[in-house]
Amino acid sequence: MERYVTLAEAAEILGKSKETLRRWDNEGLLVAERDPISNYRVYDRQKLVPLFPHLFASEQTEELDPNYVEPNREYTVVELFAGAGGLAIGLEQAGLSCLALNEMDRYACETLRTNRPEWHILEGDVKSFDFTEYRGLVDVVSGGFPCQAFSYAGKKLGLEDARGTLFYEFARVVKEIHPLICVGENVRGLLSHDNGRTIEGMISVLDDIGYKVLPIEVLKAIDYKVPQKRERLFIVGIRKDIDTPYSYPTKINKLYTLRDALERGPLYDTDVPKSEGASYPQKKKEVLSMVPPKGYWRDLPVEIQKEYMGASYYLGGGKTGMARRIGWDEPCLTLTCSPAQKQTERCHPDETRPFTVREYARIQTFPDDWAFSGSMAQQYKQIGNAIPVNLAKEMGYSIVRFLNDYYASKVEKL
Repeated sequence: MERYVTLAEAAEILGKSKETLRRWDNEGLLVAERDPISNYRVYDRQKLVPLFPHLFASEQTEELDPNYVEPNREYTVVELFAGAGGLAIGLEQAGLSCLALNEMDRYACETLRTNRPEWHILEGDVKSFDFTEYRGLVDVVSGGFPCQAFSYAGKKLGLEDARGTLFYEFARVVKEIHPLICVGENVRGLLSHDNGRTIEGMISVLDDIGYKVLPIEVLKAIDYKVPQKRERLFIVGIRKDIDTPYSYPTKINKLYTLRDALERGPLYDTDVPKSEGASYPQKKKEVLSMVPPKGYWRDLPVEIQKEYMGASYYLGGGKTGMARRIGWDEPCLTLTCSPAQKQTERCHPDETRPFTVREYARIQTFPDDWAFSGSMAQQYKQIGNAIPVNLAKEMGYSIVRFLNDYYASKVEKL
């Protein structure tokens, strides 16, 4: 369904004359936009729905976000391992305010400061910071801590057992701040890391500091308005003195594709901005030029398959990400930190090249005005490491709903 409707289409939907809509536009009552190509008046369907919900009743299940909720008051977050801000932007879009963000990478910190000068950025090793000043002031502690194993001998672990790991720092900050809810995220592989003992240990540590961990969920980004086959694991801990239930966000019943990411449509108002991008070595470019959209190394002539894949040719497994050209009508495969990385290609559908920096950002659902600092390689790294913004926003809505319910229950008990 097209997001934008013409003046005539809007007049028919609303049951008004085109002259009435022009008058409303001139008076600022129902403001039209200008199509960048034709310069004619067009109306954003998503802005019409809240104004005339009864006229769009049959479309609302498709167009409106089932997770959307307004915060009933200001809710605050302290974020750790913030990276380039994917999680922080999503939480902000959901209505949560970041009081402080910690990040060690200087280029990512520069990105955060450039885009949000008002954010309090704590640059450096998280071990160097004391967070006790935020105790009682923060509703949420969030962060994508790196995965590290720690000694686990079949016992119930406490905070001290996690020392020396970055998860220990995450748990330490949660203990110092004592928020209502903590949200950690990681890669799906954490589930099987050290035969599952690592995740068991993390749950035990959070239990030790007073948090009840909900069943672990792995969310697929394609279920949450992200045109990319990416998965993230979430660990949600609720303070044990709180009875308010929490629910993960509802899946969005619509699949977004690479075309939605790079062209004007339901996700973005314009085509992707031009930007710099990496290139393939000549030999790789010659090979990838033979791969059709949605194809991969199996679509190459056999002799070229053997030469390109080397020893991997004779190993098991599909290896479907190698020499892969993405199609317009499918979500992109998970982005890596290096777009021209050997044998994890994500080739543009029409041109034999990696995606540009801004295309990378679009596939991760960053806003077009979010600028990335550092060299081109640093920018790709920041984007590739990020949580998709739209996935973070949907998680943000679920957190806001929990906080609304919690504070409403406190009022009822008075």
